[in-house]
Amino acid sequence: MTLVERHRAVLPNWLALYYADPLEIVSGHGRRVTDSTGRGYLDFFAGILTNAIGYDVPEISDAVRKQLDSGILHTSTLYLIRAQVELAERIAALSGIPDAKVFFTNSGTEANETALMLATQYRRSNQVLALRNSYHGRAFATVGVTGNRGWSASSLSPVRVAHVHGGYRYRGPFAALSDADYIKACVDDLREVIQTMTAGDVACLIVEPIQGVGGFTVPPDGLYGAFAEVLAEHGILLISDEVQTGWGRTGEHFWGIGAHGVVPDMMTFAKGLGNGLAIGGVVARAEVMDCLTANSISTFGGNPVATVGAMAVLDYIAEHDLQANAREQGARLLAGLRSVASPWIGDVRGKGLMVGVELVRPGGTEPAPDAAVAVLEGCRSRGLLVGKGGLHNNVIRLAPPMTVTADEVDEALDALRGAVEAL
Repeated sequence: MTLVERHRAVLPNWLALYYADPLEIVSGHGRRVTDSTGRGYLDFFAGILTNAIGYDVPEISDAVRKQLDSGILHTSTLYLIRAQVELAERIAALSGIPDAKVFFTNSGTEANETALMLATQYRRSNQVLALRNSYHGRAFATVGVTGNRGWSASSLSPVRVAHVHGGYRYRGPFAALSDADYIKACVDDLREVIQTMTAGDVACLIVEPIQGVGGFTVPPDGLYGAFAEVLAEHGILLISDEVQTGWGRTGEHFWGIGAHGVVPDMMTFAKGLGNGLAIGGVVARAEVMDCLTANSISTFGGNPVATVGAMAVLDYIAEHDLQANAREQGARLLAGLRSVASPWIGDVRGKGLMVGVELVRPGGTEPAPDAAVAVLEGCRSRGLLVGKGGLHNNVIRLAPPMTVTADEVDEALDALRGAVEAL
């Protein structure tokens, strides 16, 4: 049996694989990976934005290797872990949240699940607001708040959810409005949802500054700041899901929510922090973090290997000013894509190194998911790996490691132009 046949025999049918002929990546260096046949690719999806620095980074490997050499891979949160404390101190300071505390998890899903548990406990309410077209993970509560049917398999949920407008502009009902009018319309919608679809004592609103799985959708700057003013009137907490937008990837700010002029009550994080190591977490106001009245631990969250590696990642991001590189190379990528004249391209959007290309039927805005599949395959045949997403699976997602160079951006643009022209 081939590897893909063995995969399908023992792993779930719903565990999706890219490509008609699925790919096995066996090695990597910098922004390039090699598959099991020996073919090389330029990686512009970075393990779903997780390999934020790239592959085979000595500074990270050396930090992890030093921890491995100690003989201690794991102790659990029942014991002091120096790297966990140091990483928590650093993230608390970077968050901008006053009197912040940090809890570490193993993934973004677990981080968002924890944030929802904290919010509902703190507010003594199971009512949650979320955005349409959102994605927050695959666990019970996070599936419940996800506003994208393709990723929300069940209506069963431990929380009562109401979804508001605002995250996805291109095909939304307020698409033709100016930024100011768009924000006003969404704020009016938020007020109406609170008044008509809740009992008033809502626990929280959870938002992605840029919707990731939803197709790298970018709302106007300031939208979530305007939302926060409404939330404050009711005592509702604001949670920013920074699983994809954190660590400087948007170029403008270290956290995606920075574009909206507001400091949230909680932020969740994961993905790029570990550069491939499994780590996530929540940073929150101390009174919110400390609201639990029962005991709790995390067996693997914040383990010595992951936290040592994460510290090395943060050091690398700061020392090499990768936020600035994300801003510079992201602008180059956006400009190059917007110069591609094709009736199949309905929208090019993004910030920093989070760029989405929405494909549509020529002459309108009808989603073209088959075109997205063709571009995905066409890029692979040209030596480029990209992602795919959006409510209709018609958006090409571009999120290379934040160390990407100008020459690599130009190489990717050449491959993308060829794949789009082949449509």
